[in-house]
Amino acid sequence: MIGDGLTGPQLAPKNLATVLGWLHYRGLLMAGLLVAGNLFCMACPFMLTRNLARRFVRPGRSWPRALRNKYLAVALLVLYLFCYEWLNLWESPRATAVVILLYFGLALLLDSLFQGAPFCKYVCPLGQFNFVASTVSPLEVGVKALDQCHQCQTKDCIKGARGCELGLFQEKKIGNLDCTFCLDCVQACPYDNVTLRPRLPAQELWNDAYRSSLGHLSQRPDLSLLMLAFTFGALLNMFGMISPAYALANWLQFKSDGAFLAALFAVMLVLEPLLLLGTAAFLSKQKQPLALTAVRFTPCLVPLAFAIWLAHYFFHFLTGFLTLIPLVQQFFTPDVNWVVPPLLPGDQLMPLELGILALGLAGSCLVAHHIALRERTVAWPWYALCAILSAAAIWMLSQPMEMRGTFLS
Repeated sequence: MIGDGLTGPQLAPKNLATVLGWLHYRGLLMAGLLVAGNLFCMACPFMLTRNLARRFVRPGRSWPRALRNKYLAVALLVLYLFCYEWLNLWESPRATAVVILLYFGLALLLDSLFQGAPFCKYVCPLGQFNFVASTVSPLEVGVKALDQCHQCQTKDCIKGARGCELGLFQEKKIGNLDCTFCLDCVQACPYDNVTLRPRLPAQELWNDAYRSSLGHLSQRPDLSLLMLAFTFGALLNMFGMISPAYALANWLQFKSDGAFLAALFAVMLVLEPLLLLGTAAFLSKQKQPLALTAVRFTPCLVPLAFAIWLAHYFFHFLTGFLTLIPLVQQFFTPDVNWVVPPLLPGDQLMPLELGILALGLAGSCLVAHHIALRERTVAWPWYALCAILSAAAIWMLSQPMEMRGTFLS
């Protein structure tokens, strides 16, 4: 992808960097998260350079305590979404290749300076996206028998040479948050007591028990902000590709695309969450600050947000999947038909997307129900909030949408 992005044809549909990076990767990412878990962090190519470098350089610094949270990661995730739209990365193979190189460089720099895996845990915006999305996955890394962990004296899963570098102690680990599925803990355990096991998707979102490295979800406003960026970022990313967004930009007549995008991001990622979550928290009628109620209920939005990302990315993936065929053909013959049919007919896409959103809405309502039982309050304001977000997603999916990075556009 880097080679073709820098030296290949600079027309997006004819370049591996843009087609694989902005079309196939995202569809396969969501499919992997849906059927298994955080498979793409498990196979992260950026760790190749990090592991090679650590044969020669041993980091001696600890990650700053003030940055041991998700605030930096939230800012970088928002910046990533903003730059994707502002710089039109999806139509620039060279810019896409540069982004990949910068990613390699940043991962190498941070993990060469600091112990553990601070890039994965506190910095990488793609990893944070995967962490949140994997909370609805059907598999997790966990222990087979807690009794064996209680008897263990060496704690190799956390203290061993190849123990968890993200600080997840298996005996106290719950769910997939912060887990890269690297399976180092599986190899480190001398008792073969750590495994990849099935679980109930999204259950960890209403479980507020203490969890290793993260504490209680209800006491982590930074994780709540990350989930909000994941949720409203899904709607924002979709809105940027439909015709009403361009009509709005023309009507407002901003002096630059950057100014319009900044205003759009402020409305959809700041004002809209404040209004909607503030209203839902107020209607919950709890005797505590509204912000605390919002933090405790924010996890209920994740299943619906995952469904919105999934429906959106599957739309592009299923319509543009076969574009890989002419990309490969161009290396062998100049006679290439660049216009390929969609993998799934257009009249079948909308029912699929509606089914995905319905499942996501049901999952969010289930999580909201369990959180309300835990907090001893009503759940209907959060049901209403999820219904509003679902309606917004359905409206967007029914609009004409850009087929970015393909000749179908």
